[in-house]
Amino acid sequence: MEKHRPKTEYSRRERFTRWCVGEYDPSAERLETRAPADEAARLELQRLQEYAANADRGIHHELYELGLRRRVGLFTRFYRVAAVLFALFLAGVLLLTVSYLPRFGDVSAPENNEVARRYIEKGLEETGAVNIVAGMILDYRAFDTFGESCVLFVAACCVLFLLRVDGQEDPRSQALEDMSDRFFEPRHDAILQMSARLLVPVITVFGIYVVLNGHLSPGGGFSGGAIIGSGLILYLTAFGFARTGRFMTEKLVKILTVSALSFYCAAKSYSFYTGANHLSSFITPGTPGAILSAGLIVYLNICVGIVVACTIYSFYVMFRKGGF
Repeated sequence: MEKHRPKTEYSRRERFTRWCVGEYDPSAERLETRAPADEAARLELQRLQEYAANADRGIHHELYELGLRRRVGLFTRFYRVAAVLFALFLAGVLLLTVSYLPRFGDVSAPENNEVARRYIEKGLEETGAVNIVAGMILDYRAFDTFGESCVLFVAACCVLFLLRVDGQEDPRSQALEDMSDRFFEPRHDAILQMSARLLVPVITVFGIYVVLNGHLSPGGGFSGGAIIGSGLILYLTAFGFARTGRFMTEKLVKILTVSALSFYCAAKSYSFYTGANHLSSFITPGTPGAILSAGLIVYLNICVGIVVACTIYSFYVMFRKGGF
């Protein structure tokens, strides 16, 4: 039985013998015999502390989630109530506004006042535009048209922010996206490409004609820009991004759009300033019916056409690919 006894446990005779020769230390034996028990107790205490900490952390997490759900529920109920109240308030304001509108056919209604008569009777003389609509939106109401062009620019910027591909994306993901783009690129579609070669020049020239003759006939920057933008989209569909990107890049679109809006703003600011202060201006209506007439209207039509064409093309590119 002696050999199964731990090395740190000795009989009284062995202790006395070891003490006589100076090899026995009672304090060391107590430490040796107590060490395993102390270590086990320490590990058990550490396990209990970790368990308690995890339980406490779980309780705090559950309480946090419960409080978060309560706050979200309160916010959701408040949002629904506020949305209903705001909708009712807005409907009331609109109905109140409608109640103040003049009756149909009233001679004192705003649509029958001197403004519309001035557009019709003095439009050709004051703006030089044969097309009364072009003279109205690019001369009398040019500030509104500038706002509409800015709205198109802001809309394009918002779509770019939402659909733009992240430049810091994983290279592998970018490679997969590029491979997908190349897979959907046209593959020698002879019918589509031949049709595009015939139609794109005609569409582009017709769009330019509509833009430049907007002050002489129905048309202008909005319709002409839409025609040019559709021609660019047809070319892109037929020949792909690689070939279209040689002349229609993101940088070029930004330069054209910002330049057109800047010229529009500067030109009409000059007109507004001279007109409001009753100053003479070098801008004259010119000869009605001539291609270079109607003052700034033809140049403003060009600016609007550039903005519209670039915006339509940008929308198509970003919705199809996520970027140029």
